[in-house]
Amino acid sequence: MKKVQLILHRAYNTASGVSFSFEISRLSRIGQINEARKYFDSLRFKAIGSWNSIVSGYFANGFPREARQLFDEMPERNIVSWNGLVSGYIKNGMIEEARNAFEMMPERNVVSWTAMVKGYVQEGMVCEAELLFWRMPVKNEVSWTVMFGGLIDEGRIDDARKLYDMMPVKDTVASTNMIGGLCKEGRVDEAREIFDEMRDRNVITWTTMITGYGQNHQVDVARKLFEVMPEKTEVSWTSMLLGYTLSGRMEDAEELFEEMPVKPVIACNAMIVGLGEKGDVEKARWVFDQMKDRDTATWRGMIKAYERKGFELEALDLFTQMQREGGVRPSFPSLISVLSACASLASLQYGKQVHAHLVRCQFDVDVYVASVLMTMYVKCGELVKAKLVFDRFPSKDIIMWNSIISGYASHGLGEEALKVFSEMPSSGTMPNKVTLIAILTACSYAGKVEVGLEIFESMESKFRMTPTVEHYSCTVDMLGRAGQVDKAMELIDSMTVKPDATVWGALLGACKTHSRLDLAEVAAKKLFEIEPENAGPYVLLSSINASQSKWGDVAELRKNMRTKNVSKFPGCSWIEVEKKVHMFTRGGIRNHPEQTMILMMLEKTDGLLREAGYSPDSSHVLHDVDEEEKVDSLSRHSERLAVAYGLLKLPEGVPIRVMKNLRVCGDCHAAIKLISKVTEREIILRDANRFHHFNNGECSCKDYW
Repeated sequence: MKKVQLILHRAYNTASGVSFSFEISRLSRIGQINEARKYFDSLRFKAIGSWNSIVSGYFANGFPREARQLFDEMPERNIVSWNGLVSGYIKNGMIEEARNAFEMMPERNVVSWTAMVKGYVQEGMVCEAELLFWRMPVKNEVSWTVMFGGLIDEGRIDDARKLYDMMPVKDTVASTNMIGGLCKEGRVDEAREIFDEMRDRNVITWTTMITGYGQNHQVDVARKLFEVMPEKTEVSWTSMLLGYTLSGRMEDAEELFEEMPVKPVIACNAMIVGLGEKGDVEKARWVFDQMKDRDTATWRGMIKAYERKGFELEALDLFTQMQREGGVRPSFPSLISVLSACASLASLQYGKQVHAHLVRCQFDVDVYVASVLMTMYVKCGELVKAKLVFDRFPSKDIIMWNSIISGYASHGLGEEALKVFSEMPSSGTMPNKVTLIAILTACSYAGKVEVGLEIFESMESKFRMTPTVEHYSCTVDMLGRAGQVDKAMELIDSMTVKPDATVWGALLGACKTHSRLDLAEVAAKKLFEIEPENAGPYVLLSSINASQSKWGDVAELRKNMRTKNVSKFPGCSWIEVEKKVHMFTRGGIRNHPEQTMILMMLEKTDGLLREAGYSPDSSHVLHDVDEEEKVDSLSRHSERLAVAYGLLKLPEGVPIRVMKNLRVCGDCHAAIKLISKVTEREIILRDANRFHHFNNGECSCKDYW
């Protein structure tokens, strides 16, 4: 009878112990470790299973010190207790403590060894894992798979393959990992051999093989495999789609996307990126608009698609929408794309906002970010802020040096550009080809011909660089601007590389400025040959002929343009007011909601200009019309409309920042100089070439542009 009672008592205690252990584990799993401890402390009889559960609970909740303290208090321990200690340390990233516990174990089983090997693999210490693995007295399937996975993760594919071949049992997980590892190394045929030899393949195996073919641009083979899959999941469909998008086969991707029973976010993102890279921005936006759920990559992809294809306004609008909707924080790449859009549009308010985001996220300490920020501030006309960003960095890379020199160049500040250029060698950064293009441009815009020629002529001896076509182009431009057109032509004749469109374009621009029709025709003829579809040479040559009233030649050039189907790129200007960019074309304000007010401001400024003695220069009109019509045409140039809108909307004391996609015309330059005086406003105009800072009737370019 006593023996039966003892057996029943033990059975009860065992059942109770299991129940107690389960409750402790349950509370620990849901994060209530304090409740688990109270429950443990309340137990009158604490079985070894309860001790093991509470120790594991503390480890699982990130309290390794408390776990070790309880482990040391245990009245008895078994191998499960020791394995729990080793595994607990590993879960908390305490690999040295885990190894110390492992070495102290009175006995070890395959679980102990495997846990330690897995710990080393997780910490990236694959060599240590490998040493321990080969010391294991007994290995099971898990041991082999863990070690094998570590070699795969470290990219040691040859070693992984050797281990794979040695494995006594190759389960589906190991074979699938081997296929994936080989595919990443481009060894697709080898991977396919393993795939074909497998008896049991699950959907992950099939998907891994399809993904491998896609990664290696063998999408047709991937598609054949995809079609015969016994079962397809959302991941399988997405893998096949990614194969098409990575290979740039967007038509096939679109067809597959239509067929997909479920369109996950990752698939939609791939379509947006792929369509964006192809230039199908409308289709990319259609996919974007159809999505119910969007993540950071979705917004980033769509913003990048807009920014890359020149839809800067749309990129900024989308950025605003993202902030308005909330839930998704702007990512680093999307902020960079928005900064690039701000630079293109000279949207200073948005640019400052993005800068603030970068500071909050501590991205502004990155040298690359600093370069992008500098470019944005330079293109927004805020050269002082660009220089502040530049000065913040004690160790500057070549891109930062080039950015600040280019910035000074575009603002016509030749002295400042030369000063920074002279500081480069002492900082340990030597100029590269881009630096010399920037400094030659600075000399060109500032009229520093002697200094510029000295730099150009010493390129090989001083900087050990052979002049490229870009350096010749800058030097031709520099000579041409200074009126030394014949010398510019002599330089072209002596070039060691074939002159391209930029060289002949620089010469043609100089011929226009200095009315050299003879050389202009030579340059234009070369440009017609090199770039037959470019309207620029036709327009410049027409302008020279028009200035000399050769209307027959102007008409002939226009006829040639129509015959060859050459269209002039329309000029436009824009201005940012209250975080909205307003765009104007010549005479184009019919659709503007404030058209009446803009016209009134134009009439007001025209009146002030007349009183100040302004006389329109009708030579900039390329049509043979009467003088009154010419004057009216000039006053409706896009930059004049944008300035008028700035006067209308921006308060006194705030600079009026206008951007133009083409070179500002001579008459508008003269008019805006005078507008800055009669209205007492600072006007900053960025055209296709450079910046013009107008203040009190003067321009920073000193009429040398």
